[in-house]
Amino acid sequence: MDRLKERRERLRRLVRQQGADAILITNFVNVTYLTGFTGDDSYLLVPATANSGKGDILISDPRYTTQLQEECPGLPLDIRPPGTEMLKAVAKNVRSSKSRNLAIEAGSMSVRLFAELEHQLRSSKLLASDGLVEQLRLIKDKQEIDELRISVQQAEKALSVIVAGLTPEQTEKQVAADIEHQIRRFGGRGCSFPPIVAVGPRAALPHATPTQGRIGENDFVLVDWGAFGNLYASDLTRVFVTGKISPKLERVYELVLKAQRRAIASIRPGISMEKVDSVARSVISAGGHGKHFGHALGHGLGLEIHEAPRLAKGRKELLEAGMVVTVEPGIYLPNWGGVRIEDDILVTRNGHEVLTSFPKEFAECVLS
Repeated sequence: MDRLKERRERLRRLVRQQGADAILITNFVNVTYLTGFTGDDSYLLVPATANSGKGDILISDPRYTTQLQEECPGLPLDIRPPGTEMLKAVAKNVRSSKSRNLAIEAGSMSVRLFAELEHQLRSSKLLASDGLVEQLRLIKDKQEIDELRISVQQAEKALSVIVAGLTPEQTEKQVAADIEHQIRRFGGRGCSFPPIVAVGPRAALPHATPTQGRIGENDFVLVDWGAFGNLYASDLTRVFVTGKISPKLERVYELVLKAQRRAIASIRPGISMEKVDSVARSVISAGGHGKHFGHALGHGLGLEIHEAPRLAKGRKELLEAGMVVTVEPGIYLPNWGGVRIEDDILVTRNGHEVLTSFPKEFAECVLS
């Protein structure tokens, strides 16, 4: 059985546990995960029992006919003709599958879509489900991990070129645009999110938007970037010294690096997500900056740049082998700046593997 069919089989078991006859997948990322189709405007109907009525069917339109045949050969398709509404095509297939109880993805379906679907399927009951496919996506298989490695390599190669050519005259916006260009040059589809390039005081904004501010306007710059290699995302952050070495910057940097290293060292199967977060948080708090670390320690990576699991306070779930997370502690001081260091970590059977390798010793990040 191929990996995509195996994913749908695992989903069937979860659907049966929900007491549903089938599930309608409307989240396009989840459609990709279950079928390999990378387009949009397409829904997947998955019966709870493979041999009952009709099997899995992907409902799409003529724009994607050739792409569907290339990306998911053998998967039954319903290509709705021009003028046929998506929900009418969905209703036809649900009725054909004899699904009285239809699970829907509550997390990605609007109230309006739910109401329209309910109107079309008066003989079926809609059951709100949440996170069934996302539950499967938590654990990455070998091919997914290989794709993640590629996206990491492309991101790191791209920034190596950027750093080698960085000049004081460049603006935050120019550097961000150059990152996108270099990622594509190294074979990536593009950035996995809009890069953050924040000079000096703007680095105190965890989600700073690049401006016309110039690299030379301060002594350091924070860069948060990542690549979509094919379908999978990488996510890294580094801080570079571009001017005078400030003792304060070095102290804050070393504290963040110490917190990150301790948190990474704690990662293994069976440890709770909140415990990993607390390892980093306790180091930063002991250094006097607890109130300056205001976000979770990390998040999952995969088909999306932010997905489960989450390393944060209150998350008592346990890490498992095959999960991939970021570890990104930070200290943010208004009117001065901020330091965040981020790497991508694979949870292995015996501990962890750091997938990223971009230099992060303070001395290695001094460019001046």
